[in-house]
Amino acid sequence: MSTSRYLDDLETRSPEVRERALLNALPDQVANAKKNAPYFGKLLADVQPHRISSRAALAQLPVTRKSDLLELQKASLPFAGMTAVKVSQLGRVFASPGPIYDPQGDQKDFWGFARALYAAGFREGELVHNTFSYHFTPAGFMMDLAAQAIGCPVFPAGVGQTELQVQTIADLKPTCYAGTPSFLKIILEKADEMKADISSLKKASVSGEAFLPPVRQLLADRGIAGYQCYGTADLGLIAYETEAREGLVVDEGVIVEIVRPGTGDPVAEGEVGEVVVTTLTNEYPLIRFATGDLSAVLAGPSPCGRTNMRIKGWMGRADQTTKVKGMFVHPSQVNEVVKRHREILRARLSVTHDADRNDVMTLAIEVDASPPEGFVEAVATSVREICKLRGDIALKLPGTLPNDGKVIEDLRKYD
Repeated sequence: MSTSRYLDDLETRSPEVRERALLNALPDQVANAKKNAPYFGKLLADVQPHRISSRAALAQLPVTRKSDLLELQKASLPFAGMTAVKVSQLGRVFASPGPIYDPQGDQKDFWGFARALYAAGFREGELVHNTFSYHFTPAGFMMDLAAQAIGCPVFPAGVGQTELQVQTIADLKPTCYAGTPSFLKIILEKADEMKADISSLKKASVSGEAFLPPVRQLLADRGIAGYQCYGTADLGLIAYETEAREGLVVDEGVIVEIVRPGTGDPVAEGEVGEVVVTTLTNEYPLIRFATGDLSAVLAGPSPCGRTNMRIKGWMGRADQTTKVKGMFVHPSQVNEVVKRHREILRARLSVTHDADRNDVMTLAIEVDASPPEGFVEAVATSVREICKLRGDIALKLPGTLPNDGKVIEDLRKYD
């Protein structure tokens, strides 16, 4: 079993050496995207790849927005022409809500999450209880492949079935947990109710939603060291928390920029902006992919000894797409609900926290007259089918919703 604090020497190389390595790889990646991915062939038609060898040159390239990916893929299935290999050369294909199709290459840790798990203390031989979904979406395999790359066996628990989760943990006594922080909280509470011993859990790598201070403290009180990681189904790992607990350290295999929302212009260090990522993976060469997430660069290196750029972590959305219980909800999905029900004049989806800090989704809808019997239940069913999440329905009189263009409003507080 490795006793090193770091997964490899890449994490502690000098910033100058790292920057030179990334920028040396950048022109080849731009060339790969332009030559082999039809979407980027058109987008970068006038670009000479060998000239994209600095951050200033990279900042001149157009961005591709995650919020546009749904429509881009609809126009050109399955991946909008953004992959640089054929489907037959991929390891797996997934579907995130939308649907948005996500390719996986055949490398053993394609998404790069091994670095995040190692920073969270996962070590060779330790059993990982993985509660991310293996169904349709890639999150389960992201953690599974990363754990195996470290040498950790994995129990593929998936989501739901809380009592069975507790029983399995009590029987198998895993050391490590991977999943959302809110689900780990639910598992701990269910274990108390069942009087089951799941004290074997000592380490957790959590993602998919905000890691709120009350939940972080709850885990610590139970002897579980929880660490947050930040990534997407498109890009893989972007950044991860370390024992320093000061922001998130950027992964070694991506180039991260923070830009002014709605533009591709980098902002000054410390200024909040949108996270834009360029990947260096051969199969899915995303060039300046705008995540829609807000963050900011932290000055200086991490006290943990890792020398890469640090960001503050997730600070909200640059667009109206938001994440609820680990799932993205898009304005287009709200509009699809409205189209299903001709009685709806206008709609606005709000996301709040309940008393236990769980996500609550409410669709406020304006209706002109008394709706038919079963109408509210029918709308709730549409929300569940389209967004893959349950939501409350609130009826409003015509003209009462704000006329500000918002379709989704995130009212959660993260302090």
